[in-house]
Amino acid sequence: MPMTRQQMDQLINDHFGFEARDDVEGVLASLADEVRHEVVPSPMGMQTDKTGIRAFYKMLFSDLKGEGVTPLRRLYGEDFVVDEALWNGHVADGRPFLMEGRSGKVSFRLLHVFELKGGKIASEQVWCDLAALQRQLGQGAAQ
Repeated sequence: MPMTRQQMDQLINDHFGFEARDDVEGVLASLADEVRHEVVPSPMGMQTDKTGIRAFYKMLFSDLKGEGVTPLRRLYGEDFVVDEALWNGHVADGRPFLMEGRSGKVSFRLLHVFELKGGKIASEQVWCDLAALQRQLGQGAAQ
């Protein structure tokens, strides 16, 4: 039986809430056992097991600290959701997406494509506006 929009929103909003709190185990609980997870441009590539996904989120949470997400739009299908948002936060002294270590405030767009199955996220693909992130770090705006 397909999920309703309200059920889809609840699942995705819970998932985003876990990410906002750096709650790796909560993120993993929102995912199906058979899952595909890919963040472009992550150097880790596509992950298909929760061990790899856990490692990705631990790396991500050490590099980026979210301060807020502004939803821009959400499109729905029978078993998928496309979510566009503006991410605001802070780059910690790390190497997000293998960029030279810098720190400071940044803002960039994210596009998520979720496939849903059995009340869980079966696939999450994320595209980050890496050019915006690079511009902000490279121009000293994130000093």
